[in-house]
Amino acid sequence: MRKFIISGLLAAAVATAAAVATAALAQSTPAPQMVPKVGPMTKGPYQPQAILPGGIVMPLYPAGSPFLNAKRVSEVEKYTMDPLVPGRVQRIVNIHNPSIEVHLAGANNTGTAIILAPGGGHSTLVIGLEGADPVPYFFQYGINTIILRNRLRSSGYEPKTDGVYDLQQAIRMVRAHAAEWKIDPHKIGVAGFSAGAELTMASAIQYPEFNAKNAGDALGSVSSRPDFVASIYPGPSLFTPAWTSRNGVPPIPKDAPPSFIAGAGWQDKVHAVWASEYFAAMLNAGIPNVEMHIYARGTHGNGLQYRDFTGEGTWQDRFIHWMRDLGFFNKSGEETLAAKDSAAFVTAPPAKP
Repeated sequence: MRKFIISGLLAAAVATAAAVATAALAQSTPAPQMVPKVGPMTKGPYQPQAILPGGIVMPLYPAGSPFLNAKRVSEVEKYTMDPLVPGRVQRIVNIHNPSIEVHLAGANNTGTAIILAPGGGHSTLVIGLEGADPVPYFFQYGINTIILRNRLRSSGYEPKTDGVYDLQQAIRMVRAHAAEWKIDPHKIGVAGFSAGAELTMASAIQYPEFNAKNAGDALGSVSSRPDFVASIYPGPSLFTPAWTSRNGVPPIPKDAPPSFIAGAGWQDKVHAVWASEYFAAMLNAGIPNVEMHIYARGTHGNGLQYRDFTGEGTWQDRFIHWMRDLGFFNKSGEETLAAKDSAAFVTAPPAKP
């Protein structure tokens, strides 16, 4: 009799547990956590939000800065979310309080930092493909990655001034916080894609003017010169004939940083031509360590994706090799080969005609 009672109790317990489990499964699934969303609108400047977990977000300019549009600085940014990847921000527009989002390399830190300038034709910021997606790729090499959110033509700004200023200010901010973030102040570079590459190419030659114009502000003692520049499937540079015919050929500083350029030829011809114009200008000026890869096949807007097994899909491997060759993976504080070559070129006597 006792055996039957125990069996009955066990059966009841199992039934109860099954009922509890069924009830739990019947509950609605909670919403995913850490899904990025825009911040609220306030009376003060809009505060940009991180699009990746762990991001340190800092506006580029203090409230009231003459760089900002006081009438629009409070407006909220607008996100386009990826329809296929939940929680992934695909694009951002309506940027009036430009910012950087910092992702540090942690224990594997080489001291090198890359500021990413996403493309989007100056009408939108393709911040998923060309901003967020490269972060884990560079992290594995011990590179600190900073995502730039710059102002756009679609919001009433001029890329060749406002957009470039945002990138130059970002360089100064990262350099000013270098000790705090364990970044080598002499290993801070920029990498731009398409329209973002226009900004990086301009930053390679226009830093003397920006430094001089802003010598009296809070970061006046901090240089906006990038230590290296990457220009990936770039838009037109300041050396494009349409620009030079109106404005003349811009001077190239003798200490201009080394540049890495990549793109595709046949399927992205116009961007390959623009890339070659910038490459030729830097090469003719004698700037050390300028490297270009124009692949036979590729797709514009490829980011870091290995797409359709095209040659262009491996540009990032060439970029990593280039950086390693120039000493950007050496111990933090150790002078890079890029810096040595630049210093030697600056001090070299003029070449005989």
